[in-house]
Amino acid sequence: MSQDISHILSSWPYDPDELSVRVVAGDDGKSRIQVRLDLGVLQLEMDGRPDGLRPEGSESWLDHFLQRQRDHDAAHPDSAAFQLSSDDCAFLQREGVQYYHRYLSFWHLEMFELCARDTARNLRLFRFVHDHARYERDKLAFDQWRPYVTMMHARAVATPLVRLGQHEAALRALQVGIDGIRAYLDEYGQTEQADQCAELVQLEKLYAHVAAQHAPGAEPDPSAERMHALQKELDQAISQEAFEEAARLRDEIRKLSDNGP
Repeated sequence: MSQDISHILSSWPYDPDELSVRVVAGDDGKSRIQVRLDLGVLQLEMDGRPDGLRPEGSESWLDHFLQRQRDHDAAHPDSAAFQLSSDDCAFLQREGVQYYHRYLSFWHLEMFELCARDTARNLRLFRFVHDHARYERDKLAFDQWRPYVTMMHARAVATPLVRLGQHEAALRALQVGIDGIRAYLDEYGQTEQADQCAELVQLEKLYAHVAAQHAPGAEPDPSAERMHALQKELDQAISQEAFEEAARLRDEIRKLSDNGP
């Protein structure tokens, strides 16, 4: 069997302006996600670790280290707490990036519940590293992404609820996200910069929009469509590690939010 994937690439052209993602049926009958990249195709499992591996026999490195932490605490209740080394954190960080690619794919495929599952998973990862990493630099390498993943999780939970007309439940989910980001800013002494946090601005804007939809006789926010388009562009820029473009888009989102009702 040929290992050349040219026929796949030629039948699925790469679009640098759009995240190209699809669900395909594997040879074993299981569905998988494929993401078209400029130099090939990224394939992800729908469940478990995205690359399908089982490190040390566990579903993921996170599960492996969680079990090690539980075993340590049970065996040494009066000794020093379990700690993650920098090498441990490197395994966890590479794995977390895999889940990032998958939850972003789920978002664009409008598989919101699965996006919420994977964002919740990475938030648990951040908390575990925050609580157990030996070095502060390792904690910050993960925790810097907490506002973004919190925002994505809140959106993934709220969006299907809005579509089902369950606006109050959607507002509660968005408020949890808003509170989570504000707690993060307070934890790092950045409360005064809250209006410069793009993730918080977007969630508050979305909250206002959903609340307006829920209010009897209220007109929808005319800027919502533009905000949604900008957010898609931001997600695409981050997935391609185009961080200068991502910064520009965050500024545009912030300006749109500042000019909104």
